[in-house]
Amino acid sequence: QVQLVESGGGLVQPGGSLRLSCVSSGIIFRMYAMGWYRQAPGKERELVATITRGGSTNYADSVKGRFTISRDNAKNTVYLQMNSLKPEDTAVYYCNTSSLGTNYWGQGTQVTVST
Repeated sequence: QVQLVESGGGLVQPGGSLRLSCVSSGIIFRMYAMGWYRQAPGKERELVATITRGGSTNYADSVKGRFTISRDNAKNTVYLQMNSLKPEDTAVYYCNTSSLGTNYWGQGTQVTVST
């Protein structure tokens, strides 16, 4: 079955950086678009960034210029490099893909930006 496993979250001060990773299994990774979403307490889950199988990227306006999504097909892994982090980036970050109309999610990784 499809599995997505995120890692790399943690506590960071404002202005700091983190890199999230998501390792996938159960799919032919290079054939799938991948995405990162986040959900803050009391808010709906929102799109952060996506990357197509060809490497084209798309970002939410709130993270443009600060976050970078990338993929390594040899490692079945998608990354989210987050720079210049702000308190409002605090959320659980989820990896996502879809196959045959079904959405798949990882368990999430907590990112907390605070002094």
